[in-house]
Amino acid sequence: MRVLHVLDHSIPLHSGYTFRTRSILREQRALGWETFHVTGSKQHSGEQLEDTVDGLHFYRTPASKSALAKLPVLNQKEVIDGLTRRLAEIIPQVKPDVLHAHSPSLNAIAALRAGKRFGIPVVYEVRAFWEDAAVDHGTSSENGLRYRATRALETWALKRADAVTTICEGLRKDIVARGIPADKVTVIPNAVDIDKFSVGGSADQELKAKLGLQGTRLIGFIGSFYAYEGLDILLRAVPQLAASLPDLRVLLVGGGPQDAQLRQLAQDLGITDKVVFTGRVPHEQVQTYYDLLDVLVYPRLSMRLTDLVTPLKPLEAMAQGRILAASDVGGHLELIADGKTGVLFKADDPVSLAEKVGALLGAQERWPALRAAGREYVESERNWPVSVARYKNIYGRLTGSVAA
Repeated sequence: MRVLHVLDHSIPLHSGYTFRTRSILREQRALGWETFHVTGSKQHSGEQLEDTVDGLHFYRTPASKSALAKLPVLNQKEVIDGLTRRLAEIIPQVKPDVLHAHSPSLNAIAALRAGKRFGIPVVYEVRAFWEDAAVDHGTSSENGLRYRATRALETWALKRADAVTTICEGLRKDIVARGIPADKVTVIPNAVDIDKFSVGGSADQELKAKLGLQGTRLIGFIGSFYAYEGLDILLRAVPQLAASLPDLRVLLVGGGPQDAQLRQLAQDLGITDKVVFTGRVPHEQVQTYYDLLDVLVYPRLSMRLTDLVTPLKPLEAMAQGRILAASDVGGHLELIADGKTGVLFKADDPVSLAEKVGALLGAQERWPALRAAGREYVESERNWPVSVARYKNIYGRLTGSVAA
């Protein structure tokens, strides 16, 4: 089985998107399949046409030099056209059995064009609806012209792809609601590399002292500070938590668009002595910060994006046997069994967060069972061999052969 993956971006860039891709590619190769990979011009790889990263070879698409590439809307057409031309160069070389396009729809449209030209079936993998992400980032308004145009392109691609995959049930239901036959859509859920995570790491007391956190209990978040993550809800819960838990501190590790606003909010709430912002830390040091935290908190806001899409970080926390609390948005409900693998609180509600996290901190006798159940869940259901095995039937059905 020879599969050409059509991607928005890839490693060496770091994101949930690139990490999922890398895991899929490695597991498909472990199955004996030949994988090939091309990124669109949004990789921003300059004039570079090929690149090898982490043992994976990528074909790159140079950015358009046309003046149209600087104009709204038309710049998206340039992305599609450039990727279509690059696929026409690559396909005769690698002779794939399947084209596997990954979000956004710009990649799917280019792959569909190439699939039609060369007679190759196309799988389209939806990882999120990018029009919803644009609303959160402030580059689009819900139901505005750009939002509706992006949604229409997505639906157009979904209807024409030979098979559709997506990362969770929330997205699958939305896709089917657009008129896509249910038997055409397969969930390939996010997962973790079990072997990369171990249970039972101990806190680095030297680092804890360096951060001024000796003798404290720590809750916190590690990741990118996007608005939809709801970190403002966590900060607004701190005064109530601190009233009953004076030794409690909040550790926020990372950075992003909301960094300045969150720091200002901590000042406005008068809790700067209770919150530590580390800024971004090197990837190889992240595990050390995980080991400091007693409870990881994921306070995602309730909106289409978070209700439809499952995040990866709670799974990574479970793989490490961590104690976690999360808002009850749809994406979390698919991953976390309340009271069994974690604790859920009402989304957008600082009072509920404070009550549930406070109760969790006061009931450490529950922690061993929570840790064990979370780890067992990812070991049995949310690991990459289990997830990637689901591609076998899809590829096999499209090619009329066993995907081996």
